[in-house]
Amino acid sequence: MKHILFALPGNEPLAHTLAAILDAAVGEAEIRHFPDGETYVRVLSEVSGKEAVLVCTLHRPDDKLLPLYLLSQTIRELGAARITLVAPYLAYMRQDKQFKKGEGITSRYVARLIESITDSLLTIDPHLHRIHHMQELYTIPARALHAAPLIAEWVQQHVQKPVLIGPDEESMQWVTAVAALAKAPALVLQKTRLGDEEVQVTLPQLADYPNHTPVLVDDIISTAHTMIETVQHLRGMTTLKPVCIGVHAVFAEGAYEALLQAGAEKVITCNTIPHASNGIAVDTLLAEAIMHPE
Repeated sequence: MKHILFALPGNEPLAHTLAAILDAAVGEAEIRHFPDGETYVRVLSEVSGKEAVLVCTLHRPDDKLLPLYLLSQTIRELGAARITLVAPYLAYMRQDKQFKKGEGITSRYVARLIESITDSLLTIDPHLHRIHHMQELYTIPARALHAAPLIAEWVQQHVQKPVLIGPDEESMQWVTAVAALAKAPALVLQKTRLGDEEVQVTLPQLADYPNHTPVLVDDIISTAHTMIETVQHLRGMTTLKPVCIGVHAVFAEGAYEALLQAGAEKVITCNTIPHASNGIAVDTLLAEAIMHPE
């Protein structure tokens, strides 16, 4: 079945790279707003009998989900045989339980919406916490790809004598996975609460790795508060500036600049979300998954 790729606005570079790897066409669609703010969608390419691949990373998702839904429904009515959604960053994964009375479990609701958009889903390292597998949330084929091998390769190529550091216990799985692939040691910050507002942060094992460059690794960098705190604590432990690596460059306003100002040597992310920090490409990883669905 021939693929045809459609890029939602802002996703054009990734869609064109994927199309080149897949030797597939890039579909043409007009997506704009009427003067009253409603979304207009028109598909200009022939899609009948083809597998349509919709490329749309879902950071800041509220403005994207309705155009994505309208485009998919239009493509389906025009006779596409199958629709695949490539969403390198998958939003609405944190609210996976009712933390307070009256809250909605929005990860479940958005999963139902995405199931109405696509026949299958590809994403990269979704924030799975209490949900351990995508099929606990989705009834359609939903595949989570992993960027750890790509991150480990970047570390091996760009950092001499790295020591990988997780800013908290939740990052342990990330750090150990990347460290094993990069053949580097891995440490996690130890936090001891001394009072309501005082926390002691230690990394006693760092003394065992003199002249090693600290490499902080996490899946999502949003406010960057945790990484900034870690960078600041490392100042008194080593003279080498740390490298900060994240899969998803969510970055709240000013967070990227604040992380650099805190003392990070550099900040590197995967191109799951377009950002100035992108330095690790996931294009081939996604293309191979499109070509060889499980």
